[in-house]
Amino acid sequence: MRILSILLLTVFIVGGCCSQKKVDMKSTQIEYSAQSRGYYKSIVVENKSVSVTKERNGETVKSEIDEAKWNKIVDAFSKVNLEGLSSLKAPTDKRTYDGAAIGNLKIVKDGKTYETPGFDNGFPPKEIEKLVNLLVDFSKE
Repeated sequence: MRILSILLLTVFIVGGCCSQKKVDMKSTQIEYSAQSRGYYKSIVVENKSVSVTKERNGETVKSEIDEAKWNKIVDAFSKVNLEGLSSLKAPTDKRTYDGAAIGNLKIVKDGKTYETPGFDNGFPPKEIEKLVNLLVDFSKE
């Protein structure tokens, strides 16, 4: 009996560790934008594809996201508190005197929109920093 209970406990522990719940991203759109008087960037990620626009009224370049990068985005997204996005505080205030473009993260999930207040481009709040940096990497490619 003791062996059976130890065996069952082991199965539950291993099963719990290995089967981390994946976030369903099929109905999710993530948009990062940064803009100032002379600067514009928009990055939209949706269903394993990304669209990057680097100029106002400019050409949008769309491409597919490879599986490794997609998994990083899903992982970073799963750690974001959507309900808390609107109350995030920016770590710096350079945007208030034209020292940085205004950054903004907007997430549409299941028809509901979650959006951050403006923050300095390049200095996102810590809670969304990993996700924003993954998105910004697409504009460098």
